Amino acid sequence: MDIRPATLEDLPACQAIYAHHVLEGTGTFDEVPPALEAVTARHREITGRGRSWVVATDATGILGYAYFDQYRDRSAYRFTAEDSVYVREDVRGQGVGKALVARLLDEAREAGFRQMLAVIGDSDNVGSIGVHASLGFQRVGTLRDVGFKFGRWIDVVLMQRHLVGPG
Repeated sequence: MDIRPATLEDLPACQAIYAHHVLEGTGTFDEVPPALEAVTARHREITGRGRSWVVATDATGILGYAYFDQYRDRSAYRFTAEDSVYVREDVRGQGVGKALVARLLDEAREAGFRQMLAVIGDSDNVGSIGVHASLGFQRVGTLRDVGFKFGRWIDVVLMQRHLVGPG
């Protein structure tokens, strides 16, 4: 498996992976998959701000992708990043997500960020919670019943990892 910066040619595969998560999962609160044009615009925004968007690849193609951006737009958050990671369904549980997030941690640290947050849809999302915990993220809170998808209320789990300084 190789982890590298995403190119425009990778974005159709990223869009397909995300569409599956939108239609089948609760890790994202989107309910309608975005068009390729929207994914391309998001990629352009994120990389245009000097943030990382990476893909994991092997001989079968794109296995997953991840990116980070500033947690929120307000200026006081400028040293706090939030990650997003999505893995192809047939390779879940094989270390792809962990490798992607590990790469983001390094790149966010190098970009001057001090904290990385994971805002994880669904407190039952043991895969994402486990990946983040294995990389040193601490569970810092749960927002109860803040999303409604597939006919049920869904929590959001907040996890945090210090990138530099005291932890």
